[in-house]
Amino acid sequence: MKNWNPWGGIFDLEKKAVDLQELERRASSPEFWNHPAEAKEVTRKISLLRDSIGDFQKIRKALQDLEAASELIEEDEEEGADLLKESIPALRRIEKSLYDLEIRTFLADEADQRNAIVSINPGAGGTESQDWAQMLFRMYTRWAERKGYGLEILDFQYGEEAGIKGATFAVEGPYAYGYLKAETGVHRLVRISPYDANSRRHTSFSSVFAFPEAEEEVEVLIDDKDLRVDTFRSSGAGGQHVNVTDSAVRITHIPTGIVVSCQNERSQHKNRATAMRILRARLYELRKREQEAEQAKVQGQKKEIAWGNQIRSYVLHPYQLVKDHRTGCETGNVDAVLDGDIDEFIQAFLLGESKA
Repeated sequence: MKNWNPWGGIFDLEKKAVDLQELERRASSPEFWNHPAEAKEVTRKISLLRDSIGDFQKIRKALQDLEAASELIEEDEEEGADLLKESIPALRRIEKSLYDLEIRTFLADEADQRNAIVSINPGAGGTESQDWAQMLFRMYTRWAERKGYGLEILDFQYGEEAGIKGATFAVEGPYAYGYLKAETGVHRLVRISPYDANSRRHTSFSSVFAFPEAEEEVEVLIDDKDLRVDTFRSSGAGGQHVNVTDSAVRITHIPTGIVVSCQNERSQHKNRATAMRILRARLYELRKREQEAEQAKVQGQKKEIAWGNQIRSYVLHPYQLVKDHRTGCETGNVDAVLDGDIDEFIQAFLLGESKA
């Protein structure tokens, strides 16, 4: 494991134990539930801290077991050989667990701990890019499954021939946004097109945007006067009611120019509620970005906050390689990456951010 240093994470966990004691003391107060929104936030933090500390305690126990095994190996050379073979995989598992735990300590921002709302949109190129967008959607679906996260589709529009015109979905679980913020940007695919009769090589682009979901206790003020709400008929697959009623909803936030839409449901009311959920997340993210930009300006730092940068290339032809242009992290196992094995790229990004 390159650049692996667990010590910062371990000492941070000692501080987490103190923080947990303080939060548990607050939660034991008789007046604790007098303020439900604040109480909900405190209980959420308690749960996250308990998980982190519990994981560390499991690692410490595994290290103690390994230490005991090492003593037996030294005492009995014959039996120790078999025990050594068993200990090597255990040591690798401990190393990986410590590494994962260290990565989590970098997710210190309050928004990092939240659910994520992710939007995927194909670039120019018609069917090629739409197919690539659907491949990315599958990649993140498989990643969420590997993590044990929940996934809720908020908006999904099929392409005319293949692929998707766009998809927006919520990934629900601890640190979902903290991990998925690493995926924001433009993803590039190079391959022999399955839609080209002459089997030529094509380059396709799709953009991925991740936002922290703004929960109810987070104050995101939206004035109805700042909204323009348009309804229209849904398009694509969706049943007999599609193109019959104006159930799809598009909401424009006039002050920022942010536009969100939803046509996943047959009910206009449900589509509007979902669109507002996405809008709240995008406004929350915008506020965070503005605060970060102001802080960087005050500190005299240059911090890239623009979206739309090409962050990663997936090459299927003439060779196989996935390379992240921000970190230099790369692998030749393209199939595994497209099947959701993207933790290596996410971790490299978070390590880079922690050193910036």
